[in-house]
Amino acid sequence: MAGVYIHIPFCRQKCYYCDFYKTINTGLTDRFISVLQKEIKLRKNYLEGEHVETIYWGGGTPSVLTEEQINKILSFIYAEFEVIPQAEITFEANPDDLDFEYLKSLKRTGINRLSVGIQAFQNQHLEKMNRRHNQEQAIISVKNAANAGFSNISVDLIYGLPGLTRQQWSESLERVFSLPAQHLSAYHLTYHEGTPFYTWLKKGTLKELDETESIEQFNSLAEGAEKAGFEQYEISNFARNGMYSKHNSAYWTGKKYLGLGPSAHSFNGESRQWNFAHIESYLKTFESKSPFFEVENLTENEKFNEYILTSLRTKWGVSTSYIEENFGKEKVSFFLATIQKYHLTGKVKQQNDIFTLTHEGVFISDDILANLMII
Repeated sequence: MAGVYIHIPFCRQKCYYCDFYKTINTGLTDRFISVLQKEIKLRKNYLEGEHVETIYWGGGTPSVLTEEQINKILSFIYAEFEVIPQAEITFEANPDDLDFEYLKSLKRTGINRLSVGIQAFQNQHLEKMNRRHNQEQAIISVKNAANAGFSNISVDLIYGLPGLTRQQWSESLERVFSLPAQHLSAYHLTYHEGTPFYTWLKKGTLKELDETESIEQFNSLAEGAEKAGFEQYEISNFARNGMYSKHNSAYWTGKKYLGLGPSAHSFNGESRQWNFAHIESYLKTFESKSPFFEVENLTENEKFNEYILTSLRTKWGVSTSYIEENFGKEKVSFFLATIQKYHLTGKVKQQNDIFTLTHEGVFISDDILANLMII
């Protein structure tokens, strides 16, 4: 089984913290869809005939698309790939796009999972991030989605925002847990170079939240989610009743996936490749049939590093049996020797041959992972 990711690069306005590739030139949408069809046809053999079990619409803002445009893209996918009948089809959307009529149109296309980018429930923080919606729209969008028949709804939140108080963060979590959402993705704010937030941080006009406060917000996230019946199955992802993101879980468990659209990444087990992160370059290369992506063939050490990086983040953890079977006994010895100090200090726990992070280990996960890499 494999996954397909579709990068919709269009936004109506740019958020000040976001470094994903996007453009506000929505006038290129129809031309993009036409070129996307060419890419799909050209790359239909990338997954080597494996059935597609997940389709993920990311961006950008996929909810700038109309029902007709969504159906057109899906028809291209279904024409070239064997998509299983019960495939998970996730669609990222902004709350202000999700009125009841638009939600009903999404339902008609076959989309069965929504990822709603709320990020915050306080208008002051939404305005600071240059989000298009307000608190009321955020709440109504999730309720509308449930009323429109969606039973698999995910919400995105950001903690560690400049000026975000512990009380405000607790209020945001309580909001999510009271809504008909089955999944929560909560990420700590990262200041990415090239974004307005990064520029303002360097200029001193934006103050980074104190690290102690960020840790407290993560603690309240983990504790609050558990009380509300949300299982933490990956560092930043929580689900009720086992309703994990099948698509993202496939990334973390090493399954193949094909990325379509500008900046999209692909992985086939042996190499990674990524499309040019520029809409005009993407369009022109397909129209002129010139190369549109770069490729990195993975060495055995890089494959090992990839496995550790993705697996240790999850509830399924790192298996020494898997390491031995796929990378040999020498890699097992290296892993065990390196992980030992974290195991002894309670940052990592072991059950049989599986190693996972403890709650305390999550805080220093970057350091742990860095030390487990083979350079």
